[in-house]
Amino acid sequence: MIGRRRGSRTNREQRTSPLAALETPPSAGVLSCRVLDPVNEPVRHAEFTVSDARGRTVVSGGMDPFGSFVTTVPAGEYRLAVSAEGYTPYRTTATVGENALASLGDVILQVAQPPELPGPGDWEIEPAHTSIGFSARHIGLAWIRGRFNSFAGVVRITDPVERSAMHVVIDAASIDTGVRMRDDHLRSGDFLDVAAFPTLEFYSERFVHKGGKRWAVTGALSLHGVTRTVVLDAEYLGLGNGMEGEVRAACRATTELHRDDFTVSWQTVLARGIAVVGPSIQVELDVQLVRKG
Repeated sequence: MIGRRRGSRTNREQRTSPLAALETPPSAGVLSCRVLDPVNEPVRHAEFTVSDARGRTVVSGGMDPFGSFVTTVPAGEYRLAVSAEGYTPYRTTATVGENALASLGDVILQVAQPPELPGPGDWEIEPAHTSIGFSARHIGLAWIRGRFNSFAGVVRITDPVERSAMHVVIDAASIDTGVRMRDDHLRSGDFLDVAAFPTLEFYSERFVHKGGKRWAVTGALSLHGVTRTVVLDAEYLGLGNGMEGEVRAACRATTELHRDDFTVSWQTVLARGIAVVGPSIQVELDVQLVRKG
């Protein structure tokens, strides 16, 4: 059972509710719900989506501090989806009448089973199905997006997984934003200085389970001759089989880097009249691992 609805209000309770004083536009009604966990605590980080019969999103948002939401929608038939990290999604349908309250009462979310973890041993990054991307603000203007095309890495999975280790090496010269002149400049001494620092390296021995699919991977990133602590906000997606039947593990991760932390001063570059990349960089990783042969 992925969830259950409990304790819908009676008609009399609806009439005496403070919501009875809520004015609604003509031909509209109110849809409400409270989201709880299995021990009746509000799930404040839950999100809801209300869709029409064709699957088009009508309204979406988050819960209030009590785990509740109240929304006004045109009268009609709707599909409601409630999701929260660490819980199995809940879905139901609702009919909203004109100038009426459709209360779904208390919805109890069930704790989701986390995906199966990879077995102990060495797992290597599979480059063909992995991307190391980044985005940065062009000073005050649009976003620049790019990636590194050459990299290698190994994750040594242990039991327990929290004691695992990771080592990734990235070829700095493989940076690619789709514009040759810009890429040459990013390789220069103004930014990555690939002649002096040909690689970026990340090493971690700290994996922390944050609940559900969420993990925090803390490690040391060496870039431009400077090493700083970086935390990857990771989502583990589980195991699957490749085209040749090999077992793969997949995850996504993000982090934010500040160029000043790595002695790449955007103020100096800007003073020289070269406005290329902003002071912070968003890093996005999509990784697939296969057992090392």
